[in-house]
Amino acid sequence: MERIIIFCMLFFSSSMVLTATPQKLKYRQIMKTIDKLQTAVKNEDAELLHTPENPEDGCLFTAVTCFQNETWKLQPKISQENSEFIKQVKILRKPLLRSSDTPCESSCESYEKKGPKDFLKGFAKLMKQVIR
Repeated sequence: MERIIIFCMLFFSSSMVLTATPQKLKYRQIMKTIDKLQTAVKNEDAELLHTPENPEDGCLFTAVTCFQNETWKLQPKISQENSEFIKQVKILRKPLLRSSDTPCESSCESYEKKGPKDFLKGFAKLMKQVIR
């Protein structure tokens, strides 16, 4: 009887680890992509982007969506790197969070506009909040 209980506990705990792993892997891929873009993004003479900072409780989905929508405005430093750059931006555009039922009062346009490098730093900071 004890062996069955131990087996069931091990089976249940291992299945929980397996279900949590793909999401964490997705978040790690996002963080690596943000790091790659930090060095490849054009920062001078670039369009300023809405950069959510310290989103209110319940507004995490809205803030992440704002970042994802603004990533299309990023430009590579060197135009020859355009195809690889677009691939990295597409990685950032993949769905990350489920929509929350809580209405969020702030919109993307309500956030301050910043340069591309600060934008990516803000995105990385927000993703660290999501991972926790």
